Amino acid sequence: MGNVKEYLSQAFHIDKQLKSKLEQLSVLRELATTTTQPLSDMPGSPNRNIDRMEKAIIKIMDMEKEISEEVDALLDLKNEIAQCIKKVEDIDCQLILEFRYLCFMSWEQIAAEMNFTVRNIHILHGKALKMVEVP
Repeated sequence: MGNVKEYLSQAFHIDKQLKSKLEQLSVLRELATTTTQPLSDMPGSPNRNIDRMEKAIIKIMDMEKEISEEVDALLDLKNEIAQCIKKVEDIDCQLILEFRYLCFMSWEQIAAEMNFTVRNIHILHGKALKMVEVP
């Protein structure tokens, strides 16, 4: 059952990593705009600002490519997980797995959404995990 939880939890971890990368990209873009502006009124080499801008743009493009690849991987993984969850025949168990591992909802949110107690959600979750076949 541990392997099933690990498998289903992959999408959550990739999603967190992706959000982190997007935040890093935002910071890099902000930094790129400040590094291309002159820091003082003193005359300086205009080539230095162009070099900084070029390096910043290259880093941004590399990170955008990396993020794009991770988005593709996340979507593929979520689709694979969704296909596994669809094979669970009990609809309540299927919903719990979807809410938890594809929508990343808390136990309390799932219980409220399904009008069950958190305790019942935990019991059904345990039952649901036994029904999942990891590829």
